[in-house]
Amino acid sequence: MRFIFYVLSLVLALCLASADPRITLHGMVRSDERIRSHGYPAETHEVVTEDGYVLTLFRIPYSHKLNNKSQKRPPVLLQHGLFSNSDCWLSSGPDNSLAYLLADAGYDVWLGNARGNIYSRANEIISLNNPKFWHFDWHEIGTIDIAAMIDYILDETQYKQLHYAGHSQGTTVYLVLMSERPEYNEKIKSGHLLAPCAFFEHGKSPIFRWLGPLVGTPGGVWNQLLVDTELIPYNNIVNRLADNGCGSGSPYDSICKNGFLMFANGGYENINLTSMQILIETHPAGSSSNQGIHYLQLYASHEFRQYDWGSKKNRELYGQDLPPDYDLSKITANTHSYSSQNDALCGPKDVDTLVSQFVHLSEDHRVPWSSFNHLDFIVAKNMKELVNDLVVERINSYEGR
Repeated sequence: MRFIFYVLSLVLALCLASADPRITLHGMVRSDERIRSHGYPAETHEVVTEDGYVLTLFRIPYSHKLNNKSQKRPPVLLQHGLFSNSDCWLSSGPDNSLAYLLADAGYDVWLGNARGNIYSRANEIISLNNPKFWHFDWHEIGTIDIAAMIDYILDETQYKQLHYAGHSQGTTVYLVLMSERPEYNEKIKSGHLLAPCAFFEHGKSPIFRWLGPLVGTPGGVWNQLLVDTELIPYNNIVNRLADNGCGSGSPYDSICKNGFLMFANGGYENINLTSMQILIETHPAGSSSNQGIHYLQLYASHEFRQYDWGSKKNRELYGQDLPPDYDLSKITANTHSYSSQNDALCGPKDVDTLVSQFVHLSEDHRVPWSSFNHLDFIVAKNMKELVNDLVVERINSYEGR
């Protein structure tokens, strides 16, 4: 009964959540504040995209442990997943989180925030409350936002190339940009895809079974109702409920550990609850409903392709009845994949499909622990040893370290 009450309360909170531009982040520590609280320098930068979105980037320019402020520090861009933001790279602290580990390894670390999340909720042309603000999905995040971030970082640092690491949707947008705008391959010194997401035919999450039939194909009533809206915006009630459910010693922590967030098969054996609680302070961070719909379309079609608007609009936009596939053969940048066996969203069989089409992939690394899942790349107790140390090692190799 307590489980049912908790779930119903969370659903009600989600339904009451609104796309209010005046978000109050009670008790929340921003990314730059969190970075400084651990002794690292932090900067905040704004990047304006070609279509007016104002994106916030946080920067750890150097490590206070190295005294390397005056030395050359190769830039690295870290990009979050769906419903997430830059805090995902910080939530496990300096000893485990990839952002700090890279700073301590001598890199200039930049944390991206995609349009629509809590740090990037402005547009110089369109109001947040206008449905046109939310008329985007991860295709635009890839082809426009990530491209703008890369150009800005390279201009600021006076480097010709940067290293890139993304988690979940952060991998999808990388694949989109490198295939749709292949000239950006030359700007990537190395790419690192954590829980790579492109194909979803074998997705085991209940989300696919529940929502796939409703919104996975265009033209239905649910598509018309959900398109161009904010999906699961930041809401204080949601965060309070989630914090209570995932807190250490909470009577509801089994909900968190056993897949309430739909990312794992059989629970969260590796989860660091302290990291999860810190993550929940700013999550879910908001996104466009079109991002979620597009992923469900991939599940329904078994293809990695552009947004399906229905045959009539597809002919107008693409010149064909079905949306075009992303051509992964155009990705030539040095790219490394890190995936896991227990990922309910982007599982091993779908990673196999990605690898088979990614003809220039540099490395296909599978995390050896059978229990490691989608969210473990961000909040697992053992993510440093199993993933992050490998990423730093690979990046070092490209710098001759």
